Amino acid sequence: MAVLDQILDGVRANLPERRKRRAELEKAVASLPAPPCFASALQRTTVALIAEVKRRSPSAGAINPGLDPVELATRYAAGGAAAISVLTEGPHFGGSLDDLAAVAAGVARPVLRKDFILDEIQILEARAAGAAAVLLIVRALDDALLLRLDRFARSLGLATLVEAHDRAELDRALAAGSGIVGVNARDLDDFSIDRHRAWELVATIPSDRIAVAESGMATAADVAEAAAAGADAVLIGGALAASGDPEAGARAVAGELRRGR
Repeated sequence: MAVLDQILDGVRANLPERRKRRAELEKAVASLPAPPCFASALQRTTVALIAEVKRRSPSAGAINPGLDPVELATRYAAGGAAAISVLTEGPHFGGSLDDLAAVAAGVARPVLRKDFILDEIQILEARAAGAAAVLLIVRALDDALLLRLDRFARSLGLATLVEAHDRAELDRALAAGSGIVGVNARDLDDFSIDRHRAWELVATIPSDRIAVAESGMATAADVAEAAAAGADAVLIGGALAASGDPEAGARAVAGELRRGR
């Protein structure tokens, strides 16, 4: 079974229990102030860095299992990160909504909930925990559900980062209408990486969308390659989370000038 399918099966198994909190979460969300604008944070002259709080992954194993999410995110921000991504999937990545809530409350950067979202309840959870944006993975969703979740997130004031991996998925992501579109160099079926193919797709994203290059980057040279393809932002996880000096690591990759598309 593909890695993505294993993860999605686990998410589906937990949804019935999580849906029981819908009324409670809707009440909590109704009284919250508007979240910070995720899209605005990514619009700068340099390639915006979305730095990720990540304990482990199926491909890399343990990355930084004992991390303090607020301390790590604070150091990312000091190094120039424009936004913070927090992995909240537990079984495979070691994350939680508690990590997201702590970072959103403790760090002055917009926060992305990075998870495998299949249901509106997960978007409500994200909003209640203080997220400014959620990740929607095209490969995990049919067109109708992708559109519904995108619209629901935006109705709550959340931005959506709609992620594709291949040409067909990118076409679907663009059709969904989100202003922020990502191309993941990692194939979530087997976790292999092909940056060259991914950045070719980044170059085709219309200039009125924010293009995010995701995965497989660790150095300023890697970010420069993404920038040359027209990336407006990069999402970097494992390399920064594993760094002995995440502030310096963030600073090293946060200064590349945007080239446009």
